Amino acid sequence: MQKSIKAMSSFLIMIDIQERLLPAIFNKDEVLSNSVKLLTAAKELSVPSIISEQYPKGIGSTVPELKALIPEGSPVIEKVEFSCCANSGFGDAFLNLRFNSGTKDTAIIFGVETHICVLGTAIDLIEKYNLNVVVAADACGSRTPENHSLALQAMRDAGCLVVPTETVIYQMLGRAGTPQFKALLPLFK
Repeated sequence: MQKSIKAMSSFLIMIDIQERLLPAIFNKDEVLSNSVKLLTAAKELSVPSIISEQYPKGIGSTVPELKALIPEGSPVIEKVEFSCCANSGFGDAFLNLRFNSGTKDTAIIFGVETHICVLGTAIDLIEKYNLNVVVAADACGSRTPENHSLALQAMRDAGCLVVPTETVIYQMLGRAGTPQFKALLPLFK
């Protein structure tokens, strides 16, 4: 059963939001805008992040708008596997994150493409690492709306919590009136 989303027990995985891939995504502006919000919140709330890039030689690196927001020290994993979890570099980064950051039992994932790399990663995070998986649905995208929608339903069926970016951030904040809340509130105005 999915637990609530707490900043102290969560980490982000941003999947393959890259220069030559993002332009082909049907909801690319929404994906980019919500990814900015998630990375900004992660930095403000000290939530560690892991970044993946699918075959960057061919697809390019993470888009500049997001690269500038990646928290310092976040591992950037180059991969050719579709699921992040199938890459040995990811396993090492995840174990290092868990060792250095305390118990992290909730993975908040987002990126492209929803029906390929995001879906494969979500299922593997549950099966391989027994994690709670939260999918920031509006920070994910595919080339077609149908593929995106089918993958979100598949992730729900697999036990993921599939919610909007705003829900993820407000759940991590937990309450209003804090300095972090005041710092992040402009993201939603």
